[in-house]
Amino acid sequence: MFPLRTVGHKHKDGLAARRNSHREIRTSVHDVGSEVSVATVDQPPPSLQSSHHDHELHRTRTYHPFAPHVLFLLMPASIFGVLARLGLVALATYNGQSIFPLAYVQGLGCFVMGFGLELKEPLGNFYPPLYTALTTGFCGSLTTFSSWQLDVFNSWLNSQGADRGGLRDFMDGLGKTVFTLAISLASVLFGSYIARVIYPFLPTLPPPSRTVRYMISTLSVLTYAATLPAYFLLPASYRHQATAALLFSFPGTLTRYILSTLLNPLLISFPLGTFAANSTGTGLLAAFHVIQSITNKPISPNGCSLIQGLDDGFCGCLTTVSTFAVEIRGLKGWERPRYVLMSWGAGQLLFLIIMGPSLLSGNVRKQLVCSFT
Repeated sequence: MFPLRTVGHKHKDGLAARRNSHREIRTSVHDVGSEVSVATVDQPPPSLQSSHHDHELHRTRTYHPFAPHVLFLLMPASIFGVLARLGLVALATYNGQSIFPLAYVQGLGCFVMGFGLELKEPLGNFYPPLYTALTTGFCGSLTTFSSWQLDVFNSWLNSQGADRGGLRDFMDGLGKTVFTLAISLASVLFGSYIARVIYPFLPTLPPPSRTVRYMISTLSVLTYAATLPAYFLLPASYRHQATAALLFSFPGTLTRYILSTLLNPLLISFPLGTFAANSTGTGLLAAFHVIQSITNKPISPNGCSLIQGLDDGFCGCLTTVSTFAVEIRGLKGWERPRYVLMSWGAGQLLFLIIMGPSLLSGNVRKQLVCSFT
């Protein structure tokens, strides 16, 4: 196959016309996501392949959602997403902070998500697995629905013991709920806008050769394999901070990707796969949080590090706000608030059912008691 730029001038003009037409359509809708099918947000797009002669029709090359090239590229994307999330949270956590740290995480992840979704066609023409790695892998692992729900629930409980009344506990939880939704949706739109601005200036790169594709897949597998020696060889103090989370990053992302691919097409008006992933991850995070807060049976430092890795790695990558925000825009009318309320309500209900009885028993504290040293 020839790259798109090596074909005849007539063919180039046709591509340019279609590209301009595509830009006009994209800028005429109210926002990104309104023309996106919630069933295929995570799946790799078809790749447009040019033929040897200008008069021949285009052919499309489609990667199966579970093709090895797609799954392998999710590995490094998940790792980089987790590292970016942990780094941003650490950077944004300080005395006198004016906004909760997860706001930066959700905002950046949704911005990149809107950017990638707007460039789905050129990414697909270059290398379709790259689109899935960017959106499902990196953005889905960077943003986290379960930690958002824990943050809100801790506000209701006033887990930090702040000197304030119950009404202010409610206001704190409500603020984290509303502002997270607003920041996420606005960031998706802003990322889409920036992508539309730079779209005409993007070069048309030829798709990678078969050798390059296999090299990318091999490096992806080796990158994830390196997380195991990193956990054991790096200092033990790194385990609860990052290396344990890296071990569980890809399993969480893969589980979410499987659920969304298999379940989202079942209901057009409700992304069942993403809902299942977010609810499952939130329930698991609530259970792990209870284990880390037990006072009468302390856990070993290694056990605490592994559970923290499950919190940040598996649950953080299993749940996502970036795809959640795009799906909200892809729904119509009352489908949008229904999806938001059911997802948010399920998350808070799971924390109430799982953590509530444990807190009432007196054997579990509001704060974590796990010791990593």
